Amino acid sequence: MVTTSLKLPDTLKQRIGVLAEAAGKTPHAFMVEALTEQTERVEKRREFLQSAIASKEHFEKTGISYDADSVHAYLKAKIRGKSTMRPEPLKR
Repeated sequence: MVTTSLKLPDTLKQRIGVLAEAAGKTPHAFMVEALTEQTERVEKRREFLQSAIASKEHFEKTGISYDADSVHAYLKAKIRGKSTMRPEPLKR
């Protein structure tokens, strides 16, 4: 492990202390958990945006898309456990 120093405002340090104690954790464990969760959240958002960009590029290249109403109906049927046909792709 690497040691890193954080300079925290006194009020934030106090808030962390109160919340960490209520959660049964040390302030250190609380901060490590918070940093881990934020890092994962930002990574997932980055992956989501990269996927969206790739999807847009694929659409621009192929012109293939799906009717949103058909996709929604398909997903609702699948969630209900009903047998249904996949929506047909549309070509522009």
